[in-house]
Amino acid sequence: MADMLQLCTFTLGDRLFALPVSEVREVVRGLEVTEVPLAPDVVRGLANLRGQIATAVDLRRRLEMEPRQGGVADVNIVVDVPEGLICLIVDDIGDVIDVPAASLTRPPDTLRPTLRELVKGICRVDDSLVLLLDTSRAVDAGLTRRAAAT
Repeated sequence: MADMLQLCTFTLGDRLFALPVSEVREVVRGLEVTEVPLAPDVVRGLANLRGQIATAVDLRRRLEMEPRQGGVADVNIVVDVPEGLICLIVDDIGDVIDVPAASLTRPPDTLRPTLRELVKGICRVDDSLVLLLDTSRAVDAGLTRRAAAT
């Protein structure tokens, strides 16, 4: 049997993204985030997850997308990385899907550079194109590069 990847899907605008389920700690809706003065623009603030402090990263800002219209609660995908807990703020959570590892292909050169550097593979599931994010780059690259620029 081919190697299968289990992916947690989510949306940002009209795009479907995914993270490996093994990297997702939990999904939380409507988490309160406290702004941090002078933080990089991709950092929305800090969140308290049952006594643990997590940095909240706005993936829309990280991917240079338009801000989301207000009135809808954010969804936070909590990932545990060497730097600590990170909440990736997304528009909505999708399904957990299984895809053959062999179905992943390299991101095309036509993707915007900001997006291409964070996507480690793409695959087609039904009628949708799924962009598999590189969790460590989504978390680390945006924070360190933008923090160094300030």
